[in-house]
Amino acid sequence: MDSSSSSSLHLAMAALVGASLMAISAFYFHKRSVDQVLQRLIEIRRNRFVIDEEEEEVEEVVEEEERNGEGGSGSDGEMVINRSLSRSLDENVLRSFRSSSSLPNVAPRNDWLDEDHKLDQPIGCASSLDKLNLIPSGLPPLRLEQRDAKDRFVNHSGMYTRVASVGRLVTPRSPGGNAFDDAGDSDDDGTELTNVEDMLFDYGHIDSTTDFTNAHDVNANSQNTCTVPKIGEDGKCIQDETCRTTVSEAKASLDLHGDGKVDTPSVHMVGTDPNFANTVLPLRTTLHEHVSSESTSTEEEEVRKMIRECLDLRKIYVYRELVSPWKKETVVESSASDKNSDPFHFEPVEASAHNFKMEDGVVRVYASENHAVDLFPVASSTRFFTDMHHLLKIMSLGNVRSACHHRLRFLEEKFRLHLLVNADGEFLAQKGAPHRDFYNIRKVDTHVHHSACMNQKHLLRFIKSKLRKEPDEVVIFRDGKYMTLKEVFESLELSGHDLNVDLLDVHADKSTFHRFDKFNLKYNPFGQSRLREIFLKQDNLIQGRFLAEVTKQVLADLEASKYQMAEYRISIYGRKQSEWDQLASWFVNNAIYSETAVWLIQLPRLYNVYKKLGIVTSFQNILDNVFIPLFEVTVDPNSHPHLHMFLMQVVGFDIVDDESKPERRPTKHMPTPAEWTNEFNPAFSYYSYYCYANLYTLNKLRESKGMPTIKFRPHCGEAGDIDHLAAAFLLCHNISHGINLRKSPVMQYLYYLAQIGLAMSPLSNNSLFLDYHRNPFPMFFQRGLNVSLSSDDPLQIHLTKEALVEEYSVAAKVWKLSACDLCEIARNSVYQSGFSHLAKLHWLGDKYFVSGPGGNDIHKTNVPLLRIEFRHEASYMIFNINHKMQSARCLLFPANELDILQTWKEEMEYVYSKNYSFPEEVDP
Repeated sequence: MDSSSSSSLHLAMAALVGASLMAISAFYFHKRSVDQVLQRLIEIRRNRFVIDEEEEEVEEVVEEEERNGEGGSGSDGEMVINRSLSRSLDENVLRSFRSSSSLPNVAPRNDWLDEDHKLDQPIGCASSLDKLNLIPSGLPPLRLEQRDAKDRFVNHSGMYTRVASVGRLVTPRSPGGNAFDDAGDSDDDGTELTNVEDMLFDYGHIDSTTDFTNAHDVNANSQNTCTVPKIGEDGKCIQDETCRTTVSEAKASLDLHGDGKVDTPSVHMVGTDPNFANTVLPLRTTLHEHVSSESTSTEEEEVRKMIRECLDLRKIYVYRELVSPWKKETVVESSASDKNSDPFHFEPVEASAHNFKMEDGVVRVYASENHAVDLFPVASSTRFFTDMHHLLKIMSLGNVRSACHHRLRFLEEKFRLHLLVNADGEFLAQKGAPHRDFYNIRKVDTHVHHSACMNQKHLLRFIKSKLRKEPDEVVIFRDGKYMTLKEVFESLELSGHDLNVDLLDVHADKSTFHRFDKFNLKYNPFGQSRLREIFLKQDNLIQGRFLAEVTKQVLADLEASKYQMAEYRISIYGRKQSEWDQLASWFVNNAIYSETAVWLIQLPRLYNVYKKLGIVTSFQNILDNVFIPLFEVTVDPNSHPHLHMFLMQVVGFDIVDDESKPERRPTKHMPTPAEWTNEFNPAFSYYSYYCYANLYTLNKLRESKGMPTIKFRPHCGEAGDIDHLAAAFLLCHNISHGINLRKSPVMQYLYYLAQIGLAMSPLSNNSLFLDYHRNPFPMFFQRGLNVSLSSDDPLQIHLTKEALVEEYSVAAKVWKLSACDLCEIARNSVYQSGFSHLAKLHWLGDKYFVSGPGGNDIHKTNVPLLRIEFRHEASYMIFNINHKMQSARCLLFPANELDILQTWKEEMEYVYSKNYSFPEEVDP
C-alpha cells in the first residue's frame, strides 16, 4: 500500500472517531436537558399544591373573622387573597415564565401544566356567569379597576392582580404593555412613557356584588389607571375615554359595534339605570371636579389672562388710521383713473407750520416752533423692551405653550373635518361662479425684491440685447478710466456669443443653503460686481437707465397677465440723506409706474459695515439719513417735489438682512442711537423699534395732512431668534417669511389671533434655510393663519416668466392644495397688500371691508361662502371645549346637537370675559 492510500485511511478513521464522539456528547447533553425540564415540572406541580393549601388556610381565616365580626367579604377580603396569590405566583411561577412587554396586557397561563385549570378560577368573587347575568343587556363590556394602598391595581372580578405602575412604559405594538413586566424590561426603539393625561379607565367585568360606594371611595383620589385595548369588528383598537370630556366618554361607552354609532336602546338604559347614574357618572364627575375644576380651570384662566395681555399690548403699539380708507374715500373710480393718467404731475402744496426735531433717535413733531407739546407721542424704548421681555416671559411658560399647542392642533383637525364634510359643497359653489377660476382672480406677489424681479433668461436676453445695440455706451468708471459696455466685457474676456444662463450664474443652488453670503453673490451677473452696478443699480454712471428699462419690461409683462400684481422692494441704505432724492428722481425721470405694482422701501441692517468703513459714526446717523427727508417732504412737499410724487406709490417700509447672524438680545435699558458708537450691529428688535417709532410719528403727521401712510412690514422669522417674531408681533402690520413660528406655539397662536399677514416664500426658503417638504406653510394655512405666497427673488429662484404662478403651482402639487385653497390664498394676498381702497373694491367686491362672510363676493374672489364662514367661525378660538358639560343629559342627544364648537364671537367673549367689542370691519 503506497503512502497516499495510507494517509487517506488514517483520515477516514479520524473522521469516524470524531463523529462518534460528537454523537455521544449530543446524546448526553440532550438527556441532561430533558432531566432538568422534568425536574422543573415536578417542582412547579409541588408548588401548586402548596398554593392550594395556603388558599384553604386563608379561607378558613376569613370565615373565622366573619364569624367573630372582625372582617367581611367584599373588596377588602378580595384584596388580601389576591395579594397572597399574586406573591405566590410571582415567587414561584413567574420567576421562570416571563412574557414580552410587547404582548397584550394579560397574565400568562399554561393549560398543559394544569388539567383542571384551578388557577383560572376567580377567588373570593362571583363567577363569570353570575356577572354576565347581572349586567343589563345592551351595555358594552365594562371593567372597573381600583388600586390598593401599595399602588397596585386590584380587579374585584378578574383572575389576576395587576402589579403594573401607572407610569409604565408602553410600546407602539402594545399600548397596554404587560401587567407583570417591569418598566425597564422594554428596550423597543419606540418605547415611551405613557402620558398621564392619556391613561384611561376601562370599565370591564363590573361585579354587581361589589360595593359601589366602596369602589367610588377607593377611586376618589385616583387620577390615572391602566388601559386595556379592546378589538372591534373592524380590527381597530377601541378605548373608552373617561375623566376627560363627558361627551366623548359617553359616546365611546355606547359604541357597541365599534363603528362610531350610538345605540339608542343603550342610551335609554343608561339614562334609567340607577347603577350607572349612581356609580359611573359620580365617579367621573368627582374626578373631573376635584382634579380638573380646581387646577385646570384656574390654569386656563391664567392662560387666557396672559393671552389677553399680549393682544392688548399689540393694540397699544400698532399704528391704525383714525379713519378707515373706505370711510374717507369719496372719489369715484373714473376720477381716480383720470388722476392716475399722469402720476408724476406735481402741483405745488402749501407748507404746514409743523416743526420737528430728532430726540433720542425718534422724531418729535410740534404744532410750530413756539410750541413744546409733542403732537404724536410714541411709546419709549424702555417701555417697548420691557413689554417685549414680558411677552417673551409669557412665551416661555409651560402651561401657555401647552394650551396654545393644543388649540393649534384642534384648529388643524377642525379644518380637516371641515374638508371631509364640505369639500364637495365648496367645489360645486366654485363651479357655479361664472367666469371666475384660479387664473382670473387677482393675486398679489406680496414680497419680491426689485433687483431680482426678472427671471434669469429675461436678464440674459436683456444683457445680450444691450451688448449688441449699445456696445459703445460709457457705463462705468473703473480703474481710473471710463469704460464702454464693450470694453467691460472684453476685460472679462467675454463676448455676446459666449453668454448663456449657466455662465450668467445667478441661480441659487445647493451651495447657498445656510450661506446667505453666497446667496447675495448671486446678484452679480457672471460673478462680476461691476455688471451688477451697471445693470441692477439705479445710482450708477448712467443713472440707472438699464435697470429702468428692464423694470418697464417686467411691468409690461405684469400688465399683460392682467390678474397678477406685485409689491416691489427697493433699497435705501441710510448712508446719506440725498439717497431719497436720487431714488425719487430715478422713478420720475424714467416714468416708472404701473397700476399693477406698488413699492416698499427696504433698509438693509448694515450699520456695522458702514461703521468700519467710516461712513457713519453712530446709529443715529442712519436714522437721520433715513427719516429726516421724509418729515421734510411731509411738512413741505415743495422741498422735495420728486420725493413727494414717489411717496404716493410707497405703501410700506421693510428692514432686511441675514437674520441668522448671532446678536445680543436687548435689555430694558439700552443706549440711545447717538450713544451707539461701537462696531457691533444693533439687534433686530433695536432696529425695529426705532424704525417703528419714527414711522408711527410720520404716519400720524401724514394722515393729518391727508397723505397716504406707510406701514411697517419687515423681513422677520426666516431665521434667527424667536424674539424677532415677538418684536414684530408688537410693532408690525405684516411680515415676510415667518417660518420660525413653527418653533413657538405661543407666538404662532398669537399671530393667528391677531391675523397678522405672513408673506411666505417656500421656494426661497428651500434655497436658503428650510427644505421644501419641511416648510410650515400648509400647517399654517390649515390652522387659519393669514398666509399668502410670494416669489421673493425670481432671478435666483424661479425658472418661468410668471414666478408667482410657479409658486402656486409647486405648492398645489406638493401639498395637494385644492382650487378653493389656492383662491383663498390669493384672496389673502390682496388683503395683505398695500393697494388702494379703490383697487381692492374692484378686485374683491363692494363690501370687502366687512368682517366675515358678508365681505366675500364669490363672483370676484372665487372663494365659496362655506370656506369664509368656516374661517370666520374658527377665528380667535381659545379652549372651546366646555369642561362643565358633565350632566348625563349629554348622553341623550346626538353629537351634532351638542354645542361643542363655539363661534369666534363666543370665544372672544370667553377670552375677554364678555367685555370684547366685536369689529364689524376688517383692519385696514
